[in-house]
Amino acid sequence: MEAFTLSRIEMSELLLSLNGAVERKPLHILQAAWSKFHHEEVEKGASLPAFLSTEIPPILQKLIKGGNVKGLSLGEIATLGHLIEYSTLSATSMQNWVKRDFKEYLGSPREGKKYSVNQAALLLMIDDLKAALDFESIRQLFRMLFLAPERDDDDLVEPAQLYHAYAELFEEIKSSPVMPIQGIADRNSQQEYSSKADRVLKVSLDHMMQRLNHLTRSQRHAVRNMLMIAAISVQTCYFQALARQYCNAALFLDF
Repeated sequence: MEAFTLSRIEMSELLLSLNGAVERKPLHILQAAWSKFHHEEVEKGASLPAFLSTEIPPILQKLIKGGNVKGLSLGEIATLGHLIEYSTLSATSMQNWVKRDFKEYLGSPREGKKYSVNQAALLLMIDDLKAALDFESIRQLFRMLFLAPERDDDDLVEPAQLYHAYAELFEEIKSSPVMPIQGIADRNSQQEYSSKADRVLKVSLDHMMQRLNHLTRSQRHAVRNMLMIAAISVQTCYFQALARQYCNAALFLDF
């Protein structure tokens, strides 16, 4: 069976849809995500067998049927995390984060026995950030953005919105012609690459920060730095996943 895959921007849009922050329905987001990998089948009228060969986890089945999802269990969040490209999210790790490492920011389930969309976004963010940062560094960044952990109304930006913002920024990184994924050979090329990459990120960040005019200058800088750190951390996730793929290939093809 083929796995259903989502990019971070698609997952962030899905979370915002569940939160009622965007007009697009979860079904439409999932349809667009699936269709981008099956253009040929759709054009040939062979979308049915292609979809039937795609593994659809229970949480997606519920969304496809238009079910009302108020909250998510850790198992459901883990399932969604497995759909995201380059992600290594696991239910065991999340249980540790909820009970110990990030207890002050995640707390208890806020939708009955299930976690809210913003809590789910925080868990996905932790999974991305840990690729480049230790837990204490992540907690310090969270203190800058979410202020009093026991309150939501003083957050500089909602976690789901923050997740969406750096997912957008990562899409800019992927699509930019001056930010190739291959290595840079010599030192001069590295410096030129770094300079161009910084300009691309700064332009994208400036555009995003225009939405946060209600924040003070220092608060905007805090959000801006977090977006930059998170987007680069996702790049780290990509390179780690790529290294694992090459390692697996080397071991498997050794015959």
